[in-house]
Order: sequence, then structure tokens, then C-alpha cells
Amino acid sequence: MRELLMAAAERAIRYLEDLSERGVAPDPSVVARLAELAIQLPTDPSPANETMTLLDSYNAATMAMAGPRFFGFVIGGVLPAALATNWLASAWDQNSALAEVTPLSAKLEDIALVWLRDVLGLPSETGVGFVTGATMANFTCLAAARHSVLKQTGWNVEADGMFGAPRVTVVVGEEAHPTLFKSLGLAGFGRNRVVRVPVDEQGRMRADLFPHLSGPTIVCLQAGNVNTGAFDPAPQIIPKAKAANAWVHVDGAFGLWAAAAPCKAHLMAGYADADSWATDAHKYLNTPYDSGLAFVRYPDVLRAAMAISAAYLPASPTRDPANFTPELSRRARGIEVWAALHTLGRSGLADLIERTCRYATRFAEGLRAAGYTILNEVMFNQVLVTFGDDERTRRVILGIQRDGTCWCGGTIWQGQTAMRISVSSWATTDADVERSLQAMIRVARELA
Repeated sequence: MRELLMAAAERAIRYLEDLSERGVAPDPSVVARLAELAIQLPTDPSPANETMTLLDSYNAATMAMAGPRFFGFVIGGVLPAALATNWLASAWDQNSALAEVTPLSAKLEDIALVWLRDVLGLPSETGVGFVTGATMANFTCLAAARHSVLKQTGWNVEADGMFGAPRVTVVVGEEAHPTLFKSLGLAGFGRNRVVRVPVDEQGRMRADLFPHLSGPTIVCLQAGNVNTGAFDPAPQIIPKAKAANAWVHVDGAFGLWAAAAPCKAHLMAGYADADSWATDAHKYLNTPYDSGLAFVRYPDVLRAAMAISAAYLPASPTRDPANFTPELSRRARGIEVWAALHTLGRSGLADLIERTCRYATRFAEGLRAAGYTILNEVMFNQVLVTFGDDERTRRVILGIQRDGTCWCGGTIWQGQTAMRISVSSWATTDADVERSLQAMIRVARELA
């Protein structure tokens, strides 16, 4: 086993060391060979080292998301400390559901929660569920919201379900992320039975068009629009929602981390007055996949929505992680959150966020100076650029992806095709930005 694991570590290290110089996109020739893997299930066992060698021979078919020039989505390259603890925790093989059974991972979650509340400016009583990503974080928070607003009407949704329950009004912005709608569907509210509030040119919910609220209501705000990086006006909307006794949920998949950066914390003004917040640690904290965080101001409400009990499960007088997440069986993902925070510290986390936001500004300045149109106010880490009409912009995006220096994706923003640049990796440097910027401009000019 030692030889196998050492060999795996060497292969992984070699892969990471080569990322800076390889093309960011998967190698088309290797992708074309993936069909070779579709064989019949072997009749007999194979040596483990042969299995690993076979798999590693196709590693060029991966996207270099862990590298410094992947800007296609808000995806942070994994921090070395978080990756190392991921390997260690995987070797420990802890099913981190119960504190009595896996005390170390449970304790590290408790500590990470204290640190997270601190750096994100969340209320001191806030509880958390360590989940897979922002989709499950949104779902978990909405399940807590569902419990709370229906309990106020006398309805026990965990016991009696949604059939015959009082109607709950859900208010969202027109630019809410698709995963929020998926989460609403999972929670039984329906993806389409929502009140949509118009947004401004940056995708921010318009407070002046916010509806009158009555009855059980959940208001969903967005901290960080996935295209523009814009933040809904929480100081104007949350007081209106609270006056109507509504639950306020924040989809802050990446924007919630603005609170940890002194020069960007103003974007999160008023958001601490919400009732729940969803975010990803595998975005701005740069932990490995998968790692999401569901924060709820009232831990007892989160527990009521998520708790599990069975005669064979030993209860703990402390916090059992399984009582705060949808899963019972779950990996010890809180260890990587703890490790990332412990390694970065307050100043390192702030620098990571502020530096990547500065890189986004540099991309916008460089592309604008080259004659291309920036569609958004670059207030955080997102840049939207067009290279002419929709067809030309699509050609340039494809050309940049094929060039391989960096990788950016396309989007449609308020009816217009654009290229989206998302900067959130610890590994990105000034040199990577300049190298990528030069490639973008060169490809755009060649295709003009």
C-alpha cells in the first residue's frame, strides 16, 4: 500500500507542477481517446498500480481548473494546505456524522464555524451545515426557512409535508442563480411559483419595485451576481422584509466572502441582518471539491429541519454534524475548511480576495484600452466583455479556449452575448493576468 500511495502522490504532484505551462483546456487528442475506457467490466481483479497508471494516462483530458489561468467559472484552485489535509482526511476515512464516533472532525467543524462567523461578519449565534456546494447550501437554508415560516402558522412541515400546507410566498430577483430555483424545487416550493422582482442594468434587485408582503414569506437576495458580481441592495430590502415578518435568505455562493476583505466589505453592508446565508468554500476559500456552507442564524431551526434520530445512532451532548445537513453519511469536508482558514489566517484570506478582485479590474482596464466593451461595473471579481456583435464575440471566446493560454466561458447578459472572466484562484499571479490579457487581445485581433 505504501508504494501505491507514494506513487499516487508523485503523480498528483507532477500534474500540479505541470499546470502552469500546459494548455488550460483538455487536450482534444486525449479526449478523443476516452472511448477506450468504455470496456466490459473486467472478469478478474487488476493490480491497483495498473489501474492508477491507466487512469493517469488520460490526465490531459482534464480542465486545468487547479491552475492559475482558468477563469471560466468562479472556481478557486485548491490551496496546497487544503489539498494536503484532503488527502490526510481521506486516509482517515471518517464518516463524519456523529461527534461521539468521529470527535476530531466534529471538533474541527466547530472551530471552523467560529472562525467563519468571525471573518464573514455573521451573528455570533449562527449555526452551520457543511454540505456539498451552494446548491445544497441553498436547499438546506430554504428547508430551515420553510420550517420557520410554516411553524408560525401552526404547520409542522417535517411531519406533515407540503400537501395542504399554507401557501408560502417566495420573492426572488430576476437575475437569481439557476441553482436557487433548483433548490426551491427540491424544497417543494416549485421553481416557477415565485414573485420576481425587476433588476437594474447590473442585475441588482430594484428596491423601489419590491412588492408588498403578507403571510408566510421567504425573500431570497443575491450577494454576487454570477455574471456581473453585483450585490442586491440589502440595506433597503431587508428592513422591508423584516417589517413583514419574512425570512430573508442570501445566496452568497462567492459574494459572501467579500465580508472578509476590508476593501470589499462594504458590498456586504446590511447582509448580516438576514436569517440564512449560502456559500461555497470551494470558490473563494479555495478548498477541494466538494465544499459548501449553509449558515442559519438560529441553530435550533436548522436542526429542526435537518435532524435525524435512530436507536442505533449514539447521541452526543455536543453538536452532531448530521443534525445540520441533509446527509447522514458524509465525508469530513470541514477539515479542509479548517485547514484553509488556519493556513491563510485573516490577512491571507483578505489578500486572496482583494488580489483577485484587483486582477479582475486589470482585465477590464486592459480589454477596454484595446477597444473592447466592458458591460459591467467591475466591483468584485467578475468581468463581462464583448468583442463586437454576438457572432464575433462567440468566435473570439472559442478562439481563446482553443489557444489554451487561459480559459473563459461565454454567457448571455440581458440579451447580449459576452465573455465572462471570473478570477478567484490563489494561484493566479500578475504575470498570469498579463499573459492571459495579451492572449485575449491577440486572438480577438486575429479574428477581426
